[in-house]
Amino acid sequence: MRVEVRVDISAPPEVVWAVLSDVESWPAWTASITSVRPLSPDPLQVGSRVRIKQPRLPATVWTVSDLVEGERFTWTATGPGVHTRASHRVVGTAEGSRATLSIDQAGVLGRLVGRLYGGLTRRYVEMEAAGLKQRSENSAPQTRL
Repeated sequence: MRVEVRVDISAPPEVVWAVLSDVESWPAWTASITSVRPLSPDPLQVGSRVRIKQPRLPATVWTVSDLVEGERFTWTATGPGVHTRASHRVVGTAEGSRATLSIDQAGVLGRLVGRLYGGLTRRYVEMEAAGLKQRSENSAPQTRL
């Protein structure tokens, strides 16, 4: 199963990255995340782990597997029979930024998990993209005409 959502944001990439990379603050701007608890001193570096609780889903420990500061990070979670990879990317555009959020699930039970939770997963990723957009645009410096 794969879910990917892109959103254009009227804010510079560095503002969007600041919001996105502050993973401990995610519950403040998306209802798809109930809590984020760092299990490592710096929750956003390769090898760092965080425990995320989402409504209607079991708490999951995510491990950062890839990070390019200011641009992207990927983390993974493993459960019985399923491996999940979530990617987060920010690029600059002429109007501001574009964020791409994606979830990939694989493994022996990956297809079953996709059938059971595919709709919920898509809604959560869409909520996260919308929340990221709103928070970033509200955080961006305002220009006066």
